[in-house]
Amino acid sequence: MDPQTDTPLLHPVLRWLMLGLAWICVALGFIGLVMPMMPGTVFFIAAAWLFSRTSPRFETWLLDHPRLGPTVRAWRHRGAIARPMQIFASASMVGSFGLLVLMGAALPVLLVCGAAFVGVAAFLLTRPTE
Repeated sequence: MDPQTDTPLLHPVLRWLMLGLAWICVALGFIGLVMPMMPGTVFFIAAAWLFSRTSPRFETWLLDHPRLGPTVRAWRHRGAIARPMQIFASASMVGSFGLLVLMGAALPVLLVCGAAFVGVAAFLLTRPTE
């Protein structure tokens, strides 16, 4: 640990790579906020984790952000996901599966996607709520 910043000591190249990846996650998170069917929160959670290892200042910025911070903090402290987001994500997966069926996807594709959707939905719906 670096005693001045309270962050893990990383090789400088790794630190810059992780910091760059954190900003890519922030950009993808903002895209996810405006693009239908693309998650945004998961990218902000990943960015917060990366910032926690590379930049306490940017981690604080993200956690204290009035719109983004509460969701990231809820995940970090309790593994919580807001109930409306759980329902929206699960409904999106049902809709996506329905589109695959309507488009005539092959049975193996339907089985793999269906199993993935059920697994993700089960995980989401068993998380605590905010």
